[in-house]
Amino acid sequence: MSRVLLTSTSYPSSDSDWQGLFIREMLGALDRSEDTTVSYWGPFGPLTATVSYLGSESDRLFLQRLADQGGIAHLLRSKPMVGVARGAGLIRRLRRVLRGNRDTSDVFHLNWLQSALAIPGKGNRALVTVLGTDYKLLEVPGVAALLRSRLAGNRVVLAPNAEWMVPKLEAAFAKQVGKVEYVPLGIDQRFYATRATPDPSTHRWITVLRLTRAKIGPLLKWTEDLAGKGNEFHLFGPMQEEMTLPSWIQYHGPVTPDTLIRDWYPQATGMVTLSQHDEGRPQVLLEAMAAGLPVIASRLPAHEDLLDSAGGGILVDSEDEFRAALQSAANVETRASLATRARQSIQSTYGTWDDCAARYRELYRYLMREGST
Repeated sequence: MSRVLLTSTSYPSSDSDWQGLFIREMLGALDRSEDTTVSYWGPFGPLTATVSYLGSESDRLFLQRLADQGGIAHLLRSKPMVGVARGAGLIRRLRRVLRGNRDTSDVFHLNWLQSALAIPGKGNRALVTVLGTDYKLLEVPGVAALLRSRLAGNRVVLAPNAEWMVPKLEAAFAKQVGKVEYVPLGIDQRFYATRATPDPSTHRWITVLRLTRAKIGPLLKWTEDLAGKGNEFHLFGPMQEEMTLPSWIQYHGPVTPDTLIRDWYPQATGMVTLSQHDEGRPQVLLEAMAAGLPVIASRLPAHEDLLDSAGGGILVDSEDEFRAALQSAANVETRASLATRARQSIQSTYGTWDDCAARYRELYRYLMREGST
């Protein structure tokens, strides 16, 4: 039996909240495992009766304010001084809870690389997930060295959610961690059960992201001449940077998986992302592909890694390539072929959240075996 303390800075506050949904899925799948007991520290939200919540009322308020401000990564981009202060406060709180629960936890499961800065002393076992945003922190002078000093003397696995991150993490932390292992996240089973039957006369293109200029990329410019000519462009997500959206973009605000599964994916022609932001392995793309939607994506390492391995999509570098990709993916036969490849590849590689929990549990066992370093 593994006693796991899982931490996060993102978690849905209610059943209708979109924030941190994948952490809720991860926590629920681990809790369903018969060989794992789970406690949790992070933003408060709906939990099963068997998960112990370790946050104080002060922690709850701090984490809620952090979520309302868009999170550490957003603050570091928009208000660097505030972001540094909030980050330091987060690490102090997290270190305190880890230190206080060392004797009752076999493994710390720390979501996001920067959380490793909170590991208290030596002799701990920790699985640290790595996503695209915190991977980017390694480019900040001094951060890798600080992480190496904190990881040294502990039994650690780094678990990025994309294969392309592995070489750099191995090069940076080879002497401090037992292994770096790519761990694909899981997919809600309901996405696999979704069947799209779009109207052939109207092509509805879906984009789901946090609205920043980097994540939007050239989407607004490249769609201007295409809207209304058999194409609709629907945009979902929280607005994290103030911007004016043009009339041809139909903006719907934040959205939950329930709404996408019920109301949008069954009628969508495909998923579009032209992000220029540092991505890891965008969960929303995996879910769209599991639902049988072809993906049209900008040529980023994260998108290349996903689509080159899974198929089911088209990478674009220019406006002309984007136009051609929309035309191709709207073709009934091409779309059906892309959809089939996408769904099959995602199901075999990622599976469900229970499959993801099994991958993590194997790494817990690795950390707990005598002599692992």
